[in-house]
Amino acid sequence: MMVWLDEIVEGSKLIISAGQSLGRHSIESFWHGPSTSLDVHHREDEDIDHAIALSLAEEEQNKGKAVDNKANLEDDEQLARAMQESLNIKSPPRQNGRINQPLPNFFPPVRRCAGCNREIGHGRYLGAAGSFWHPECFRCHECNRPITDYEFSMHENSRYHKACHKNLYHPKCDVCKDFIPQITDGRIEYRTHPFWEQKYCPIHERDGTPRCCSCERMESRDAKYVTLDDGRKLCLECLNFSIMDTTECQPLYLDIQEFYEGLNMKVEQPIPLLLVERQALNEAMEGEKNGTHHLPETRGLCLSEEQIIRTVLKRPIMGPGNRLIDLKTGPHRLVRRCEVTAILILYGLPRLLTGSILAHEMMHAWLRLKGYRSLNPEVEEGICQVLGHMWLDSEIISGASTSIASSSSSSPTGSAKKGPQTVTERKLGDFFKHQIESDSSPAYGDGFRAANRAVDQHGLRRTLDHMRLTGAFPH
Repeated sequence: MMVWLDEIVEGSKLIISAGQSLGRHSIESFWHGPSTSLDVHHREDEDIDHAIALSLAEEEQNKGKAVDNKANLEDDEQLARAMQESLNIKSPPRQNGRINQPLPNFFPPVRRCAGCNREIGHGRYLGAAGSFWHPECFRCHECNRPITDYEFSMHENSRYHKACHKNLYHPKCDVCKDFIPQITDGRIEYRTHPFWEQKYCPIHERDGTPRCCSCERMESRDAKYVTLDDGRKLCLECLNFSIMDTTECQPLYLDIQEFYEGLNMKVEQPIPLLLVERQALNEAMEGEKNGTHHLPETRGLCLSEEQIIRTVLKRPIMGPGNRLIDLKTGPHRLVRRCEVTAILILYGLPRLLTGSILAHEMMHAWLRLKGYRSLNPEVEEGICQVLGHMWLDSEIISGASTSIASSSSSSPTGSAKKGPQTVTERKLGDFFKHQIESDSSPAYGDGFRAANRAVDQHGLRRTLDHMRLTGAFPH
């Protein structure tokens, strides 16, 4: 239509603005909606175009009335042929030997606002993503205020101010609480804990940000951790369930002895259980000829040598700066009455983690007392990990059933409750199971998975009997 109009007015370039968006996009991160540009248009130019179009239409109508002779008819036919060649359209229709030439539609199309669906009248309007808008109708999906910036962001067909979109969808660091910065190529790189899904800037792995020694979560800006006497950090959730001294751990020790009895694996000999600091545990490990321990940090140890061990006697108290102080320790002489002289556990860990480590070390003791000799680390550590995992399973299931029974009972039973009693503690238990299941080390990780397959397929008793005879797991 525009080409035909230019032919009629003999080359005068009268162009009616279509008001289309240029559609420019700026570089965003991979989950961002694109930043799209707006075209702002004024209707005054269309008014001028409209007037010119009316004048031309009237002139063409007058010409049509004055064509009566053969010469004028020939001129009309020449004009029609020129138009046909220019537009490449079908020949114009004839009536009574004369060209019936319809007048073109010079009027611009009616535009409707994509927001309110009303006609866009005179004045300014916006063009974006193939639609037209009143400026006051083009609003942010989050704050509902008009978008007046040249660029805006899209997310799932919704429009946002760039700042609103960033606040909603740009990932924030769970440690420093700032937006995770972009790297040089515009992408956003961050780390995520595989269990807790805690997102954090990669730099926090190198800037000394503390991790909880129990659950591995990083210390965030708004949740300060407590510092144990041996320098370890403990989050407040884990602190709430922690066992801090040897006396406090004895009921848990009895629970695990009952667990072994339920498996027909009672440990007959009395074995001392001591909670110790990290330094005392490391010193005991150095003095042990064939002790086994957890890696990368030792958290439990089954001893077979006579030593003097400093054990934690009294729970510390909270001091200034979120530091636990007044830890009371005392010497404990270990006397060799059997193959096992003591079990040492690192103090300050939550009950479920302490229990799983204790169940692991109890299995070391049981193997020694029952005459299992010269097992390779993958076999011995693997089966010990299975017992720790089994105890965690039993505690979590027991805690879930106890919670159901407690919620349906109107009066307390008066008996000590086993298992985790809160959602938070059950979540910690699930994490400690995840630690065992996802361990990547050959002895503790691969060994656990091999032992667990054998127990699932053949049962615990047959697996142990096969280990005694062959020193390996049954296939």
